[in-house]
Amino acid sequence: MSKFVQTSFGNKKSILKFPDHYVNVAVTLDDAGITTNADGKKIIPAGTILGGGVLADPSKKAKADNTATAEGVLFNDTDVTYGPASGAMLIHGFIDLNKIPAAPIAAAVTALPLIKFLK
Repeated sequence: MSKFVQTSFGNKKSILKFPDHYVNVAVTLDDAGITTNADGKKIIPAGTILGGGVLADPSKKAKADNTATAEGVLFNDTDVTYGPASGAMLIHGFIDLNKIPAAPIAAAVTALPLIKFLK
């Protein structure tokens, strides 16, 4: 059985505008369609808009979904190099638009009524 150790240095990236007011739910992130970066890792960046029916059925895998069927926002960078991985999806809170990889489209903003995107 192999064993690996993850070491992290520095401060954790935060997508929140107000870090004391938010709600997350646990999700499993789908690794399908995620491209490998220069380091050979598949990383889904924090702030990615997620969907996939995970709120109605927690056994489903969350995937990028910047559309009218969006359900939340990925809270932390998540490594899916070795397959689907656990992550946290923000379903309520205030997100700083300057800290996420892509701005949500209008339909996604409407689909996420408990999340406010602020500059």
